[in-house]
Amino acid sequence: MRKAGRVEIGEINTGAAVKRGRAKLLLLAADASDNAKKRAEGFLTGRRALLVPLPYTKDELSEYLGSGACSMAAVTDMGLADAFISAMAEADPARYGETALEVKRRKEKAARRKADRPKSKPGRNKA
Repeated sequence: MRKAGRVEIGEINTGAAVKRGRAKLLLLAADASDNAKKRAEGFLTGRRALLVPLPYTKDELSEYLGSGACSMAAVTDMGLADAFISAMAEADPARYGETALEVKRRKEKAARRKADRPKSKPGRNKA
């Protein structure tokens, strides 16, 4: 996700991605502070992104993302969000299965909307 530029790391960047409507998943470290948890929940109020509490600590999350200490990150690509949460659901179906189904449903809905879009704008034919 990091190489593709489809993840925002840290509270400020994550909050901005959620507010702009770009975030699909908000990932939260297992040992995030109560304040960070409240901020994450606050970011999501009235938004469509899903909160995913991870089994990884802040240090592990930072190492995986190649960043300094961070307690949260936002995945901004639906395909990567689906792949990530599907892998998590495979490892722990009880904890992540329902979220994986919801992400898959949203991904399919987005694909249908994209397929239904007109290929070109009407009235823009060049003569």
